[in-house]
Amino acid sequence: MTARRTASAVLALGVAPLALAGLAASPAAAHGSMTDPVSRVSACYAEGPESPQSAACKAAVAASGAQAFYDWNAVNIANAAGKHRDLIPDGKLCSAGNDKYRGLDLARGDWPSSTLASGKHTFRYKGTAPHRGSFELYVTKDGYDPSKPLAWSDLEAKPFATVTDPRMENGDYVFDGTIPNKSGRHLIYSIWQRSDSPEAFYTCSDVVFGKDNGGTTAPTASAPSDEEIKDGEDKSTVEHGGHGDQHAGTGAEATAPAPEASDPATSDPAASDPATSPSAASDPAATAAPNAPAAAGSDTGERLAETGGDATTSYLAIGGAAVMALGAAVFFGATRRGRRATR
Repeated sequence: MTARRTASAVLALGVAPLALAGLAASPAAAHGSMTDPVSRVSACYAEGPESPQSAACKAAVAASGAQAFYDWNAVNIANAAGKHRDLIPDGKLCSAGNDKYRGLDLARGDWPSSTLASGKHTFRYKGTAPHRGSFELYVTKDGYDPSKPLAWSDLEAKPFATVTDPRMENGDYVFDGTIPNKSGRHLIYSIWQRSDSPEAFYTCSDVVFGKDNGGTTAPTASAPSDEEIKDGEDKSTVEHGGHGDQHAGTGAEATAPAPEASDPATSDPAASDPATSPSAASDPAATAAPNAPAAAGSDTGERLAETGGDATTSYLAIGGAAVMALGAAVFFGATRRGRRATR
């Protein structure tokens, strides 16, 4: 009987690590990227990671490899907690210091770009795994030179638009901001800091106001369609939870469209300056009103994620339960055999 118990224990100990190893191999959750104005990574994904069309995207794929662009919605720092400037060095803002996306940091004036006008603009950010959090948008200073690596000092000191928990429409976060008076080629840098996690996401969107002063004629950037996003999911190494629908691991749903929003840029941006304080630490009451999600218990029944975990939480919970169940089965099996032996 002792040998059988030993064999059962060894089996349990052997199976548990294998189960946990399988869980560790589960794909990470993807979260999104700016699509209006189109981010660099979104534009190159839309062109096709295997056969990009523009010179800039060809160079980016050559530098990073195609996989980085199949994983277009995961340019992030898992433990950012608002310390963006401390964690991301100059010259690596577009990749968020992640070598996997180093092609996004290439300094060149021919990146596919979006045409913008100064003044009010409605921004869209594809959220493949929605979470609560705050967005900050910065624009480059006058005299910005796209042929030089992007540095924090190239951005205006304060964000021109900030918003907390914006509404979602058809899988996109949607919010308004007023763009300062600019001309020529510029770049809009976005920071999405989750409030239910220290994780943050980053995008670089190349834009042109009026005539392009970048020295070259750049192609127009296009955002990936839902069909293109769906087609590339099987080649992505990050998990796609859908486009604003219920997600496993996030508990997130789309928020209801909000009434016409006031300009979020009129709120005081000082509290959200990444150089001085974490984005997610700003008072939600100060910025949430223009694009606040539907309240719990409202007629829409829709809400953003309020979980403190991520997409791996459910897998770990299931794995832990499985290991516990296995251990219990071994224990009770050994107990029953012990009772039989004493009869």
